[in-house]
Amino acid sequence: MKKYLAEMVGTFVLTFLGCGTAVALHCGVDTASVVGTAVAFGLSVVAMAYTIGGISGCHINPAISLGCFLSGRMSAKDCAMYMIFQVIGAILAAAVLFGIVSTCPAGFNAGTLTGANACAAGVTNGLIVEIVLTMLFVLVVLGATSRTNGATNNFAGLAIGLSLILIHLVGIHFTGTSVNPARSIGPALFQGGQALSELWVFIVGPLVGGALAALIWKIIACDDKIED
Repeated sequence: MKKYLAEMVGTFVLTFLGCGTAVALHCGVDTASVVGTAVAFGLSVVAMAYTIGGISGCHINPAISLGCFLSGRMSAKDCAMYMIFQVIGAILAAAVLFGIVSTCPAGFNAGTLTGANACAAGVTNGLIVEIVLTMLFVLVVLGATSRTNGATNNFAGLAIGLSLILIHLVGIHFTGTSVNPARSIGPALFQGGQALSELWVFIVGPLVGGALAALIWKIIACDDKIED
């Protein structure tokens, strides 16, 4: 149970700090806000990787858990429980963020109360964007944490966090960048509107991307499965 709770806490931190930064900086209004939000998500992952990585592996993302399961690194039971607790953590974070922001002066949130994902006006390929970005991100995770990487495993958290910054820099103007169903579910439940109607994009896209990453990794990598 401790590893499941660790995933809940880690996803809470990622969602609250990442989405909270997006709200506080009015992400999307200028380049600085986009860069700041991207850095916030990346640093949140780095911080949690070195906080709970030794407990749960610090997935804090259902797409990563799915990729690990399909790569033979975790059981179906653990994968399902990780996903459940990740979503719970994101919902709790979104609830706290919503409670804080909704009491602030009008205009503070620049149109979003929770940093929820939604496709930008005119963007019709949001699903493709999320699939590709998640595939690249999860592939980095699988490679950086592979047992065949030897001593470089010590820097896995840094590599993953930096890659998430890059992923956000590419995707924010298209979809707000999810690559994480839990991070999208929590905020959408409180934001409603477009964020809720398009939520399927940010669930299906990252899960498909995670599955594709696992497939690619199994093709190119040495065997590093672990026993349950």
